[in-house]
Amino acid sequence: MTSEIVIIGGGVIGLAIAIELKLRGTNVTVFCRNFQAAATHAAAGMLAPDAENIPNGAMRSLCWRSRALYPDWTHKLEELTGLNTGYRPCGILTPFFEESRGAGEQGSRRASPSPSSSPSPAYWLNKEAIHQYQPGLGAEVVGGWWYPEDAQVDNKALAHVLWTAAESVGVKLKDGITVEAFLQQQGQVVGVQTNAGVIRAAHYVLASGAWSNELLPLPVLPRKGQMLSVRTPEFASELPLKRVLFGQDIYIVPRGDRLIIGATSEAVGFTPNNTPEGIQTLLQAAIRLYPQLKHYPIQEFWWGFRPATPDELPILGTSYCQNLTLATGHYRNGILLAPVTATLIADLILEQKSDPILSDFHYSRFQSQPSTSTPMLTHSANFSNGHHPAISLQPPLPVQDSPLIIAGKTFQSRLMTGTGKYRSIEEMQQSVAASDCQIVTVAVRRVQTKAPGHEGLAEALDWTKIWMLPNTAGCQTAEEAIRVARLGREMAKLLGQEDNNFVKLEVIPDLKYLLPDPIGTLQAAEQLVKEGFAVLPYINADPMLAKRLEEVGCATVMPLASPIGSGQGLKTTANIQIIIENAGVPVVVDAGIGSPSEAAQAMELGADVLLINSAIALSPNPAAMARAMNLATVAGRLAYLAGRMPIKDYASPSSPLTGTITS
Repeated sequence: MTSEIVIIGGGVIGLAIAIELKLRGTNVTVFCRNFQAAATHAAAGMLAPDAENIPNGAMRSLCWRSRALYPDWTHKLEELTGLNTGYRPCGILTPFFEESRGAGEQGSRRASPSPSSSPSPAYWLNKEAIHQYQPGLGAEVVGGWWYPEDAQVDNKALAHVLWTAAESVGVKLKDGITVEAFLQQQGQVVGVQTNAGVIRAAHYVLASGAWSNELLPLPVLPRKGQMLSVRTPEFASELPLKRVLFGQDIYIVPRGDRLIIGATSEAVGFTPNNTPEGIQTLLQAAIRLYPQLKHYPIQEFWWGFRPATPDELPILGTSYCQNLTLATGHYRNGILLAPVTATLIADLILEQKSDPILSDFHYSRFQSQPSTSTPMLTHSANFSNGHHPAISLQPPLPVQDSPLIIAGKTFQSRLMTGTGKYRSIEEMQQSVAASDCQIVTVAVRRVQTKAPGHEGLAEALDWTKIWMLPNTAGCQTAEEAIRVARLGREMAKLLGQEDNNFVKLEVIPDLKYLLPDPIGTLQAAEQLVKEGFAVLPYINADPMLAKRLEEVGCATVMPLASPIGSGQGLKTTANIQIIIENAGVPVVVDAGIGSPSEAAQAMELGADVLLINSAIALSPNPAAMARAMNLATVAGRLAYLAGRMPIKDYASPSSPLTGTITS
């Protein structure tokens, strides 16, 4: 069997691409292992780039573009089939509880998260307004955002319409066909091995979602989502739910006479079935958001597997084979991105027109060039991360460094960075990547309240690769800091770091000078250590306090170099040296470092780690400064290990005086 283009995957992405290609005059065959198992059937059908508050600028732009295509795209499908997709430009409501409110001023409009893209309108509804707009919300709801341009589509209806539309335009649909391998020769795919034999085509598209990793070494893995639906009673005590509710870790979608509730997100591979824990979690959150649900009869349970990449962005565009195109890894947004994906992929294959946005979703972002050197000074900065040239240290240096160990956990990088003060989430992401750090601090209170600059922060970084250091920034008393530290530990668990008990302890009552309270810090540290925390306390450069904190069980001490955010550099050098000489735990120089030269100087003193935020975030080019701080940290550490030459009161010639040529 031959065909001009073979598409592997019969979900919403594969079918959308197939229809677009066929309408442009090509022969297309779709292979689908099990149409009913596609993630499309297990979704809720929300088209919600605004409600999801997507942090990545390119992804946000892609989602906006696709949402704008939806009215014409679904109309075209409905004309082809005479069937209804259930598309509704209904808007989406995102209620907030007190501990997670994201309003700012009541009635204010959300600013655009990306200056390069046109923002969708959004409106803040205060408590009175939101309860009037949607009766029956939980009493704890204190307000919420209204996103009028978000929409929904009936996902099951859409799947049926796409399959029917593909048949009607002449796409060859082969359900029950499993592609087992690509046959490759000299940079080309020459066929696919299937359970029905070898199939050959001129071009191939991989759109097999969560199963893509079984065919190619792409970082696409299944993320299980459990869902359920309840039936709206004929005689409900209040008006039934009419709005799509997008809450914290829960959404409720009205669909005719039922409400769809979802969804968990579980990294459990292809483990099937619903679980009591998963369903209980969904029901508890849904009832808190919309209490009368507890009286509604349960209708159905189901689950599905979303295709997730490490950065939760799709993989789109060319591959290492000239006749193989990738369209996978759409994770939560496969249904939303179907129209734009179909257009971009068809343009790329048929017209060799690569939209500039595809560069942000190319598979090569996950590839790293291996270092050609084997330095004995092991540090992540010595290896290319795909964005910077590898640093060659040839021949291997005769300096052996030990790894950094904090509370029994080993790290290679000796630079920690923060997440505050950046002009955008994108700049923060770029800077964290450029720094090659392994530990990133997150202000628990600012994430909980979604303070400006912190919206979507929890989702912006890959916490499978970066160790979160929750901090108690904004706490003025020991009691406050203890409460926030507990919240931070739960936040780390929610983001997948089940064993993370780290906390950066800050107790700062003086809002003018921002100097830490030594008594409050010691009191909080003693309690948190008793509760099993690995405490990293931020302190003045006080050698006696540092020793006392070490004695009560703190994992590190973190003396300031100069007032926080000042960029004054090392103003407490003498005291930091005393702390380093007497410490039995790692010493982290924190606050005040403003330049790479100061970072190197701090490491030359013998500091174990640096924590730098403002100097990076407030630079005109944060990513470049992050890289510079990384290099300075490595240079300073290497200089400390090598040892400085003695300082002399007189000159000493570099060349020997003996054996010179005489005139």
